[in-house]
Amino acid sequence: MRERLLFIYNPNAGKAKLKGKLSDIVTEFSENGYEVIVMPTAKRGDATEFAEDYAREGICSRIVCAGGDGTLNEVVTGVMKSGRRVPIGYIPAGTTNDFGYSLKIPKDTIDAAKFAALTEPMPSDVGEICGNTFVYTSAFGLFSDVSYDTPQNMKNILGRVAYLLRGVKSLAEVQNYELNVSYLEVDRGLFEESESSEAQKDMEDAVVNAQVLTDGISQSQPEDFSDRKEELCGREGEEISGRWQLVEGEFICGMVANSNSVGGFKGIMGKDVRFDDGIFEMLLIRRPRNVIELTDIVNELISKKLKSDNIIYAHVQEVKIEAKGELPWSLDGEFGGNMPQAEIHICQRAVDYIRREIE
Repeated sequence: MRERLLFIYNPNAGKAKLKGKLSDIVTEFSENGYEVIVMPTAKRGDATEFAEDYAREGICSRIVCAGGDGTLNEVVTGVMKSGRRVPIGYIPAGTTNDFGYSLKIPKDTIDAAKFAALTEPMPSDVGEICGNTFVYTSAFGLFSDVSYDTPQNMKNILGRVAYLLRGVKSLAEVQNYELNVSYLEVDRGLFEESESSEAQKDMEDAVVNAQVLTDGISQSQPEDFSDRKEELCGREGEEISGRWQLVEGEFICGMVANSNSVGGFKGIMGKDVRFDDGIFEMLLIRRPRNVIELTDIVNELISKKLKSDNIIYAHVQEVKIEAKGELPWSLDGEFGGNMPQAEIHICQRAVDYIRREIE
């Protein structure tokens, strides 16, 4: 009997480019030994429901989703809620596809389908904030609202440029957040400067836009692990010692991420990103007091100087944030709600992604 593969796809992701390739994707799965169950999403939450139901019942031995990072988030959430361990494959079809880049998934859709069908899964970390799952980034403030607050047609037309322009444009009216942030820091060495020319170009483009705008302003059964959640959330594998730190003040943005690319910016979280060590990277940017400080911050990001008077960067296992007033969050590029008191935990090796090992 052939193993079953559940294929969940978002027909509206990106430029709806999946529609013309669905037959080829399903054929690829079938030719590689799977009986394919196809489930298109129609609304937010569908992917979570499909993944949870099929995983819990043990109907499929592998789940592959196609869409943006938000679709992947829903599938991971569903698998986590099911209490069963089912490998998750991903065919990136969104606008920026940050996590697909990090997982080293082939850019060609059919190649990505073959990769998802044939590659062995690898244990991977997942973040949790106030009971909500996030795959690779939870963020607030500047740049965090770019994905969910940019009209879909603008995303489709401008792609990654829309993300950059929408974020930079908001500098004129940037919201400040008064915060107390405590975090369990793990010392894994200083940030190593990336020599990625593509990352450098992305950041330089952002600086040009920022300067222009600021000048204007001035078939095996899945493993059941429902009783191991506490162990998985930062307690499995090699024991890592850390120390609690506290920072406070006014900040314009912050993120806790586990990705080589965030919002289209490659390398912004450093080179030392791993997917199975129970550690995410945290970046906080203080409120600039004037345009000169704002320019300094952008230049520090370009030069990968992620520790300065303006920028706080750390490898973390846990983060606790208390805000005075509202604090809206973005989880994997989608609106995650207002959470003025947020606790972030890393669930180590909680899911199995079909991905390449980091070199």
